[in-house]
Amino acid sequence: MPYLTERNPDTSPILARYGALLLCAIWLLAGVVGHDPWKNEDAMHLGVAFGMAGGGDWLVPRVAGDPWLVTPPLYHWTAALCGKLLGWLLPWHDAARLASTLFAAGFLAAVWRIAHRHLGASAGLAAPLLAIGTLGLLVPLHEAQPATVALAGFAVSLLGLSVWRDQALRGGALYGAGIGISFLGTGIDSVAIQFATGLLLALHPAWRNRGSALAWLAATTVALALILPWPILLWQQSPALFDIWWTVEEASLTSRGGFSPAHLELLAWASWPVLPLAVWGLWLERRHLLKPETAMLLAASAAALIMFLSGTTTRPTALFPALVPLAVLAASATGRLRRGAGNAFDWFGMMTFTQAAALIWLGGIAIMSGEPARIAKNFSKLAPGFIAEVSVPAILIAIAVSVGWIAVMLRTPRSPWRAAARWSLGLTTVWILLSALLLPWINYGKTYRGVSADFREALGARPGCIARRGVGLAQRASLDYFDGIRTVVGSRAEECRWLIVQTAPRNEKILPGWTLVRETSRPGDRDERLRLYRRDK
Repeated sequence: MPYLTERNPDTSPILARYGALLLCAIWLLAGVVGHDPWKNEDAMHLGVAFGMAGGGDWLVPRVAGDPWLVTPPLYHWTAALCGKLLGWLLPWHDAARLASTLFAAGFLAAVWRIAHRHLGASAGLAAPLLAIGTLGLLVPLHEAQPATVALAGFAVSLLGLSVWRDQALRGGALYGAGIGISFLGTGIDSVAIQFATGLLLALHPAWRNRGSALAWLAATTVALALILPWPILLWQQSPALFDIWWTVEEASLTSRGGFSPAHLELLAWASWPVLPLAVWGLWLERRHLLKPETAMLLAASAAALIMFLSGTTTRPTALFPALVPLAVLAASATGRLRRGAGNAFDWFGMMTFTQAAALIWLGGIAIMSGEPARIAKNFSKLAPGFIAEVSVPAILIAIAVSVGWIAVMLRTPRSPWRAAARWSLGLTTVWILLSALLLPWINYGKTYRGVSADFREALGARPGCIARRGVGLAQRASLDYFDGIRTVVGSRAEECRWLIVQTAPRNEKILPGWTLVRETSRPGDRDERLRLYRRDK
């Protein structure tokens, strides 16, 4: 594979380099700010970070005061610091959510470095572009999500393995750093994938050289230095909480659900377009799969996909580790697509994103003007009570992005990388249009700000103890974030005057010994009701 052995200096045009950098920066920032915490992951993790920043426990992640020991707290630490540092410039939740931008930027930088190192300058630019064009990364990397830490950590560890053969000490240290970062993001589950990748490559002659022992020593030292302090401090502070966390970690490794059709369905759309391109690249290299560069990416992909397909989770974040090597493999294949396949990929992307952009414009116009009336009515049904405010800056941004997309379609010169570049530009265009034209409408239906305000009005300034029944993590975090409403359960709730219940709309409203004071929900939510009760005297 000529691309995998290219070691020439960066020969890509300066304009292409800065254009790719600008596109990645825009993609990273679009949609991260400008909206409230949303159900589920976004509200929950911002709630944990908010508790830390407000003087809470930085060692134990907590949701509205209650311990939440599902993942280590590196993401929440970073989000809390971002909120503290930038809270004067942005709403606190927007500032804290920039933690996702930082880790996503680290992931893209590592992917670029791996591809540039093994594939050359042009493919090095294509790899991060393909990454931002991957459908499964779009939404999770723009919300508060600890999985972004594991994604960045896996990319760093893969970069370390790529450096390992030439610089054992540096490569081993990077590999260990990636393992430590991933552990502090999501725990042992993601570390198992990285460790499996390293063991597979230990069987390859390229990773069994004179410096391999030094590399493994460096990797172990760095990884343990990052991994051990938090669990040790947690155990010293509260052995009971440590046991809870360790039980969760053990379950993540031992309770594998096995393969299901849902895994294939998720894999099919969330890995588009990098998976088919990566398969094409491996087909081209079918006679050279044991070449070091190909073997490394193949081992990483295999370890991550096996862990994903055998897991119980069918969310895009479970596929994150596999998308790192797949993006690099896809970059190696994009420049070698046959002309017909490349043109088909390019045409499909242009038509898909142009139609999507037109529909977003139509929806935005209907929301702001009420015309076409039928479309405006459909939007109002989904978010009853929403009143659109015309934002001139948002409209100008939408116009500029749309004109830019048209110019890209008409003026992009022919090259082996054109299809990948235009795919990423098209997806970014659609994402920016959504953020500019529809984000206020989406936020209106997804935020718990109104629900929290309803309860605060009914509770008054000093409500005292508030019990809860069936209230989810996202709801508890939102009530705490917006209005400082915290609830309790168990023995602490026995004497509470107030009770908040989360239930379905059709469930019985009458509770013996309690009076219903307020029933509320997010606008347009047909599945969930939050009810506030006062204890009868």
